[in-house]
Amino acid sequence: MIHAYTEAAPPRRHAPAPAYVLPWRRTLRVWSGLACLCASLVAVANPALPWFDGERPNAQALAAVALLQAAGSQGLEPADYDARRLGLAVQQAQHSAATDGPQRGQLDYALTQAVTRFMSDLSQGRIVPARIGENFASTRRSAADVGALLQSALPGIGVDALARQLAQQTPMAQAMAEALRHYQTLGQHPAWAAPLPAPGGGKLVAGQAYAGLDTLTRRLQALGDLDPAMPAPPLVDAPLVMAIERFQLRHGLLVDGVVGRNTLRQLDVTPQQRAHQIALTMERMRWTPLLQAPRMIVVNVPEFVLRAYEVQQGQIDVKLTMNVIVGKSLDTRTPLFDEDMRFIEFSPYWNVPRSIAHKELVPRLRTEPAYFTQQGFEFVTSAGQVVDILDDDQLDAVMAGSSRIRQRPGPRNALGDIKFIFPNNNAIFLHHTPTPRLFASPRRDFSHGCVRVEAPVALALFVLQDDPDWTEQRIRDAMGAGRSRTIRLRQQIPVLLAYHTVVVKEGMVFFLADLYGHDATLAQALQERSGSLRHTAIPDYGLR
Repeated sequence: MIHAYTEAAPPRRHAPAPAYVLPWRRTLRVWSGLACLCASLVAVANPALPWFDGERPNAQALAAVALLQAAGSQGLEPADYDARRLGLAVQQAQHSAATDGPQRGQLDYALTQAVTRFMSDLSQGRIVPARIGENFASTRRSAADVGALLQSALPGIGVDALARQLAQQTPMAQAMAEALRHYQTLGQHPAWAAPLPAPGGGKLVAGQAYAGLDTLTRRLQALGDLDPAMPAPPLVDAPLVMAIERFQLRHGLLVDGVVGRNTLRQLDVTPQQRAHQIALTMERMRWTPLLQAPRMIVVNVPEFVLRAYEVQQGQIDVKLTMNVIVGKSLDTRTPLFDEDMRFIEFSPYWNVPRSIAHKELVPRLRTEPAYFTQQGFEFVTSAGQVVDILDDDQLDAVMAGSSRIRQRPGPRNALGDIKFIFPNNNAIFLHHTPTPRLFASPRRDFSHGCVRVEAPVALALFVLQDDPDWTEQRIRDAMGAGRSRTIRLRQQIPVLLAYHTVVVKEGMVFFLADLYGHDATLAQALQERSGSLRHTAIPDYGLR
């Protein structure tokens, strides 16, 4: 019954995502024009209206209206479900028996539509991810399935219990909802009434006086980084430095206890802005397929972290966590999608992508020919012939597309000594790196799009755990052999490249930078979707 409000899932990945569009606009206009007629027909065909006991709204109707009005506590928009007007209509019908049959049918039908849409949004989000360039396998229920769930819940467990069940199907749902409510309650906190003053000398360090110490202390206390019983000190003291370090840790900053420009900027982000960021992450988590297989590998791009985990009875058991390096935010962003890992290549060749060869490598080799031999490069012609001598003809052939450059296995190989392959249209894979020092940087967007992993042996052990022949020593030997070898996995493992800028870990809420601006894109899409819903002509539900 809610096809007017739910986008169809896109074809299976990974066709180029279209620019964000609003395919529901025309459907909504047609839908609103038919709503009154449909409601009357429903009332005639089904006089036992599910939200009414006789002439009065029943307890489930009151619970449903309360759910819609409290949608903000789940990161949703009450106005998307016309919660205020529906609440008034139900309240009026509750206190007046004058509402006639068609009006009751219309209100019953409208409430069903709104609650079904709410349940769909709560469980699987409001946006089809491909509409904003995030190409995940569809796990969306059909409109009929969501409607059937509600229909069976009304005489049974009720709308409240159904909403709890659907919300809990999203990983971290309870922790995220609690974080959202906390930051929503801080919305009018006086500690954010004005920005913090700039510290003298451009940074605030231990032992320094500061005009904003009282405000800084109250902010850190409100955020849970400082003991609320601590009074504001006259100078920056050790407990305050520790609180600043905790704040820095939670916001992806360099943890040094010094309030510099970046830390000050994060401290000035208001609780309302943080609540909005949490709500966007909750939206993403609803349609990111984090539980699609018994074992999974997930890279959270803005966190620069990979997790390998097992899924047991709908719960995530993390077996492995490591730092990663992802694509540069300016021009080589890591795309967001999921595919199955099928192969591992030990001591891999690096086939230099054409874009890198044209823009970077060929120009360098023309001015610095010794780099060719130093890095172990060679040419491969279109006929498959390997040429290990550098000359202008070969470079011209690369530029013309009739030859390519690859790097032999070895200590200088850009892929390191292992490559994890999940075939995809983006030519993205996981691999090691000959420059591991970069993993120590707090911000790690340095690659051309592929994901570099900090602990490749541990990841290989996780991937190959169902094959006892691949011991740690055998893995290390294959990585150091200097001869390329590719093996097929006995069991494929989904690899998911996700984008969540809020994470809850061990009871702490971590906020991450919107590295690629994807949160801003999602916010715009949601705003336009809400605007489309609210500008649609809405029946009056029999209101006087």
